[in-house]
Amino acid sequence: MIAPGATIGMLGGGQLGRMSLLAGRRMGYKFVVLDPSPDAPAAVLAEHVITADFADTAALDQLASLCDVVTLEFENIPASAIEYLQRKVPVYPGVKALHICQNRRREKSFLQDNGFPCAKFAVVHSAEELAQARIELGHPCVLKTADFGYDGKGQRKLNVEDNSDEVWSSMGAPVAVLEQWISYTGEYSVICARSQTGECVTFPVAHNVHRNHILHTSTVPCGLDAKLLAEAQQLGQQLADRLEVVGLLAVELFLTANGWLVNEMAPRPHNSGHYSFDACLTSQFEQHIRAIAGLPLGDTRLLRPVAMVNLLGDVWQKGEPDWKLLLSHPCAKLHLYGKSDARIGRKMGHYCVLAASPEEALASAVSLEHKLTFGHE
Repeated sequence: MIAPGATIGMLGGGQLGRMSLLAGRRMGYKFVVLDPSPDAPAAVLAEHVITADFADTAALDQLASLCDVVTLEFENIPASAIEYLQRKVPVYPGVKALHICQNRRREKSFLQDNGFPCAKFAVVHSAEELAQARIELGHPCVLKTADFGYDGKGQRKLNVEDNSDEVWSSMGAPVAVLEQWISYTGEYSVICARSQTGECVTFPVAHNVHRNHILHTSTVPCGLDAKLLAEAQQLGQQLADRLEVVGLLAVELFLTANGWLVNEMAPRPHNSGHYSFDACLTSQFEQHIRAIAGLPLGDTRLLRPVAMVNLLGDVWQKGEPDWKLLLSHPCAKLHLYGKSDARIGRKMGHYCVLAASPEEALASAVSLEHKLTFGHE
């Protein structure tokens, strides 16, 4: 066990790192952040900041010398950096989970090879292979780059009239994954925490709605029956076990007429778990710290129904939003990430609304979004 008072290293200084530091500092931990950006959102909360590339071995040596354990806030960290670090200091969630989840080809192959339900797919390396895969999978279908995909980046929906040569040229990637189009009744996610001893605890399943491929709202409870909830949570636990995760594993799911399909996985805190900061006895961020530090996992029970809304840079296009409009609601909780550049589509913060029912929480959250967007009561 790495007790409170010890120092934790964080690879990545974005908003997920920031919220993890907020949870960990409350428990008494100290932090060192390594990030290429000197003004990363998590930097202001750390005792020490190392501004360097993730592959910089001198910076990794410095990080290891200052920390008792190291974790990461997003999966696009070079696996070689994790392998280098773990010779010197414990690193979680572990190189296996990172290696698989940071590449769509490896992720889909892992799901298929281990018998987990997922969409039919084909790995393609050329326009010719893409054309053949489209015949096999049918239309519409979705083409995704193998690496560095999030918030809809690096993916494109293909219809029968799209030209394979033009599409492949526009992707600009040597390898891609073509997925069969899925008809689903809803998008959901489950976050599973797994300890160093293999103990697994899941958070309540969230119902998610996306806009332009970016998560817009998450609502909990999600309104599904007990059987479907148990199946989703079991999937999360089985995947965390198979990946040997220590920390968190977020699993994005499609609910279809035939049951669950796994869409994507992330071995870290997840946007769809932000509601837990305000609505659960133990937040996903505290749970992550507990898991990597070898502490007993916390109780994840939902204290009150909640809806979360992402705040994108779009809201800032007419100037600083009038936060009084949002905070006039007594059950609204605002979280800003400390980013100075409010670009269109950039995640700048989020807010949660707690209520007596998920329907009331979501209705209030959407109403507050309208007030913020249009600037009036």
